[in-house]
Amino acid sequence: MSSERDFALESNAWPFQEARKLLKRVESAKKPDGEPVLFETGYGPSGLPHIGTFGEVARTTMVMQAFQAISDLPTRLICFSDDMDGLRKVPDNVPNKELLEPALGKPLTVVPDPFGTHPSFGEHNNARLQSFLDQFGFDYEFYSATRCYKAGEFDDVLRRFLECYDEVLNIILPTLGADRRKTYSPFLPVCPETGQVLMVPVVERNVENATIVYQREDGKKIETSVLGGAVKMQWKADWAMRWRALGVDYEMAGKDLIDSVRLSGRICRALGGNPPEGFNYELFLDENGEKISKSKGNGLSIEDWLTYASPESLSLYMFQQPRRAKRLYFDIIPKTVDEYFSHVQKFDGLEGDKRLQSPAWHIHGGNQIAAHLFIGINHLFEATRRALDQIIRQHDGKRFIADHVPDTPYGMAQTLRFLLPCISNLPRLLGHHGCGTDQDVILALLRQQPFQFTGMVKVIFNRLFAAARNKHQMFQTRFPRLFHRVLDQRLVDNRQHFLWHRLGRRQEPGSHTPNGKYNLTDFSGHRCDTQSNLNALNSVLSK
Repeated sequence: MSSERDFALESNAWPFQEARKLLKRVESAKKPDGEPVLFETGYGPSGLPHIGTFGEVARTTMVMQAFQAISDLPTRLICFSDDMDGLRKVPDNVPNKELLEPALGKPLTVVPDPFGTHPSFGEHNNARLQSFLDQFGFDYEFYSATRCYKAGEFDDVLRRFLECYDEVLNIILPTLGADRRKTYSPFLPVCPETGQVLMVPVVERNVENATIVYQREDGKKIETSVLGGAVKMQWKADWAMRWRALGVDYEMAGKDLIDSVRLSGRICRALGGNPPEGFNYELFLDENGEKISKSKGNGLSIEDWLTYASPESLSLYMFQQPRRAKRLYFDIIPKTVDEYFSHVQKFDGLEGDKRLQSPAWHIHGGNQIAAHLFIGINHLFEATRRALDQIIRQHDGKRFIADHVPDTPYGMAQTLRFLLPCISNLPRLLGHHGCGTDQDVILALLRQQPFQFTGMVKVIFNRLFAAARNKHQMFQTRFPRLFHRVLDQRLVDNRQHFLWHRLGRRQEPGSHTPNGKYNLTDFSGHRCDTQSNLNALNSVLSK
């Protein structure tokens, strides 16, 4: 019978393809016995970690796990922070901006921390990065550029830079504009007077003494060592130096950095190193197909995703088609959650190579996947509320957002998009009192028992949103029909979205005759029969 390793060596899943490519490199390089295969990801600490940070570390971890399945060689993952970069501008999203203005141009680990929690802004953001990665359980080691430079870990390669200075310039200069070529140097001295990282021309170099002479804007020439943190390297040269000094075997990068990866690879070879194997992933787009930008604020943040869904579902999104430009906006969350549950449910029934093809294997590191899945009820409420709000806005426009009184033909209270009918009856029906909102009511029911999924979870409170039948029933809406129509057409096929099974008992939502039985809320003098829906909810919770 074939072993898991046999299947891994043949698997078409992209992490295994990358792992086999890396194994071939490692075997040809003949690494010393016991030396780990080194994976690296990079982070610029001038800003906070974001969804792209998660994506790069998650995907790199998937490749590392695949490599561990096909090889017994030890592995390490380092997350490298470029915290010696000079502060180029004051970020918009920090307090106490006046502290940062005088520090422009200085290394981030020298810039004061505007949050007042760490000795420097760089250290604050490094701590945020580590906290960010720790909450997802990534297995990594943190590296600081400042520490590496000042501790002399890069000194040998910096000396080598001086030796092959002209060769490196011949690689870089053709990629620059005419004006930049005149003053370019891969070395960026840290000014001993101002503490700023300087972009200045190097006019002399002394290989034996490991020094350079640079010319400041005022014309003054200053000699400085290139060792011990007295300089840092321009970023493409810095990338190559890091690969050479640390012995990096694998690093991913976005599609927008393909040319930079190639250039840094050439520099790395000039330094006597072997550039790492890599993988170029596509960038995320917003719902309009435009590149997501932190400054524009378009697309989803990682906080947005985790408000409505689990980290594992986000890992699935990162696993799927990484070389394809994908839209990252709210509508894809329910679809991805659905797909995640589906993969996990099917996993125990898979055999042989199909297990290694499953995204569940890569998301959970090949470990035993729990048979029971748990999710916070607040995720469901937040996702449903957001979906209804967005669906109404996109599909019905102003008809469902009116400033008129309820008796107007198309009038509807603006807050209604979040109202559950008969909500005033729910505390009594559930046996709880003092609950002010739909979410509070359900959470009161769930406080002593987690919401356990034994099957796919789909429409909550089916039939609870009744259809409007006359102008007086102002809270009656056609939300379910609209909600399912949009989910069916835009997110998934054949009513496979995650708010359909179990609580709805696979019953079609729809209008009912205006006989009073399903009339909406007590607010308008009508009542609604929610007991069947609550019984359905209780039956799921009791299992």
